[in-house]
Amino acid sequence: MGSIFGKIFSITTFGESHGPAIGATISGCPAGVPIDLDFIQNELARRKPGQSRITTQRKEEDQVEILSGVFEGVSTGTPIALLIRNKDQKSKDYSHIADKFRPSHADYTYEQKYGVRDYRGGGRSSARETAARVAAGAIAKLMLKEVGVSFQAYVSQVGELQLSKPYTELDLALTETNDVRCPDPEMAQKMYDYIDDVRKSQDTVGGVVTGVIQGVPVGLGEPVFDRLHAELGKAMLSINAVKGFEYGSGFEGIKLKGSQHNDEFFNDGDKIRTKTNLSGGIQGGISNGEDIYFNVAFKPVATIMKDQDSVDKEGKAVTVSGKGRHDPCVVPRAVPIVEAMAALVIADYYLIARTNKI
Repeated sequence: MGSIFGKIFSITTFGESHGPAIGATISGCPAGVPIDLDFIQNELARRKPGQSRITTQRKEEDQVEILSGVFEGVSTGTPIALLIRNKDQKSKDYSHIADKFRPSHADYTYEQKYGVRDYRGGGRSSARETAARVAAGAIAKLMLKEVGVSFQAYVSQVGELQLSKPYTELDLALTETNDVRCPDPEMAQKMYDYIDDVRKSQDTVGGVVTGVIQGVPVGLGEPVFDRLHAELGKAMLSINAVKGFEYGSGFEGIKLKGSQHNDEFFNDGDKIRTKTNLSGGIQGGISNGEDIYFNVAFKPVATIMKDQDSVDKEGKAVTVSGKGRHDPCVVPRAVPIVEAMAALVIADYYLIARTNKI
């Protein structure tokens, strides 16, 4: 339970941070989708550790192996199995917390729920698992590329440093030109310097990733409990360290009157559109054809290189010392994860909508 996502385009992820490998099995991918291995590998490279001074220095190449479901470069319609072997585990870095609970980690809750936990790097609770999601999400992107759907996420905030412009006023092509993955070069440098200062002080900081989905067909979403934005929210909140999700006008929308917030319709040639898009491309839980945009808030990484007070399994007071290799800020590497989860949702709902019309 809990390791399966999606109804038709469905993934099951497996593996632990310090186990032999992690991976995913995709069920429901239609036959005939061109599978570009280089594209999948590039998506993983955007997420992998050791990219720069402001990311964890764990060295993983994250080479993906496709074990099934692809023949002569296209999907066969059968389950696609993806495997990513772990190469650079340093389990000894975690021996000191075998019997201790790290503040704001899953140590205590896993121990209480299962009666046993893999303390090496957090085991199944580690963000290492998200590499499998990125690989599966890359295949969802390849499927949706065939129907004109695209995904772009970027870092819009780190700590108090926040972009003031909406995505429509930014050149999103600049996102991958810097280590922070912020499309504003000047702000990206400020964010980088701040994250580096936080790293040097042996602390961590949070931030926001903004996601944009374009080319979504009208009609995706299943009211009332499976609204499109509800599924996107679930997808984003399932990512490690995520504390918040908003789409469209989000919390800022409460400051407006209805007359200001309503998106008026107009006839744009042979297509009905809205003059504004405060709805964020979703109305009544169903896509309306406009851009879907949203924000995902990530907390500061819980592992810090400072001593903290806690307790052990016996409830005795202990000191937890910070060790291991960790990100001072997770948002630069979270960008492809956000895109992947969005792609998995849209791929699933696209196939559901297609099934409903048969």
